[in-house]
Order: sequence, then structure tokens, then C-alpha cells
Amino acid sequence: MRILWQSFVDVAQNAPYLERLSAYLNDIAAPGTTVDIAGISPPDRDFGRLTEFRCAALAIDRCIEAEAQHYDAFVMGHFQDPGLYEARSAVRIPVVGTGEATLHFAAQLGRRLALVSIDPVFEVWHYEQAERYGLRERISGVTGLGFAPEDFNPAFAGDEAALARMRAVFEEKARPLVAAGADVVIAAGVLPALLLCRARGYKVGHAPVVNCAAVALKAAEMAVALHRLDGIEPSRGPSFALAPERAVADFRQFVARGRRDD
Repeated sequence: MRILWQSFVDVAQNAPYLERLSAYLNDIAAPGTTVDIAGISPPDRDFGRLTEFRCAALAIDRCIEAEAQHYDAFVMGHFQDPGLYEARSAVRIPVVGTGEATLHFAAQLGRRLALVSIDPVFEVWHYEQAERYGLRERISGVTGLGFAPEDFNPAFAGDEAALARMRAVFEEKARPLVAAGADVVIAAGVLPALLLCRARGYKVGHAPVVNCAAVALKAAEMAVALHRLDGIEPSRGPSFALAPERAVADFRQFVARGRRDD
């Protein structure tokens, strides 16, 4: 089984993180599964809707290419899942959204879910995600760490003091949400999840902290296994109608050429 994991960070700028991510995913993968990591440049560096839209277009294009290269599944390795539905409608291989898979898994662990995102700008986005996935009423609170992706590099490079500082900030943000009634805390970003969820059984108070990186990978493996078992795939009715070849070609040309007037 071959899985392509699409990160939204720059390969060179965030090398310590991507090295750790690759090692982690391939270590926890089932026997026979390999996970390749792809980045984006320029990365998701100016948080907001416009940047998410740009990165989504690049991720969708990479998803189409992944199918052409005979990958068995594609993971949108960015919790916000921009372009997830469009990617799912463009290919026949399973497409897993880290946010979608994690929210649905966490909903099995407790009734009230709290999200600690990388930045407060994503608060509204996460509420919109939960609504799209039918889980809005289960979200009891969302908060942000106020970090940029490069802020994680020292901790990923082995700086234990930096790791301790980041964990302290994470728990400081999560505790009020747990005190207000959250049953489960979701590290709503692969960067914080990979860094902070190293300890087995990590909790804030009574609330388990869900590692979205592990959930997304295992969801992808399950999707491939079920697809092989009985051919199950997304509905090709109104929700995820498969795009015709011309639409796919038009999209790929659009991404390849950028803005041109001719």
C-alpha cells in the first residue's frame, strides 16, 4: 500500500518537522504500507482564506498526480481540509481529510469536543468544518496557540526546553475548555499533534488528546483496505460526482500556467 501525504509546509523551511513526520508515519504504518510526504511552496504561511484556497488548488493537483502515479490513497495532511471535497471528486482512489477523519473519530470518544488549533485565525474555519461534517453541535470550544509553523522547528530538532514551552502553552489553552465541559481535546493540526502527542495516553485533565496524524493515517489504511475488499468508494451522486476528463485537464492546465490572459 502506497499513501501520499500532502503537507502544507515548505520542505526546506520545515525540514525537521517533515523528517519527524515521515519517520513517525512510516513507523506506525501497517506492514507493507509506505507513506511519502509532499510539501507546498510557497507554504501556508499567511494564515487566512486566500492562502488556504491557493494551497488547496495545489493539493488537488497533487492528488490527481498521485492517482496517475498509482498511489493507493491520498491524505490531505492539513487539518483544515481545504479542497477535500474537490479532490475526492477528481480521483477514484480514497482521499482522506485529516480534519474530517479526526473529528468523526473523536466524536466516538466523547460528546463534547474541544479543538486547539495552531492559530486563532482558524477558529471560524473549524466551526465551519464541524458544521460541514455534521458535528457543529458537538464542538464545545475552539482556541488557537498563536504559533507559526517555523516556531515548531527547535522542538522537532530536539530542543527539550522548546518542547516543554510548547506543551505548557497547549495545556494552558486546553484547560479552560476542559473545565467548561469538553470531553475530548483535539490537537487541530499535524504540527502540534506530532509534537505533543508523543506520550502514550496523553490527557489534559480527564480529556484524552487526539493525535490527528495517527488518525488520518489509519483512516487512509482502512479506506484502502475496504476499497480493495468490496470496491466501496464515495457516492458518485450529487455529493462527489466524478469530474469528467476534460474538467480534470482544464483544472491541471489552470494550476500549471497560473494567471495568463491568453
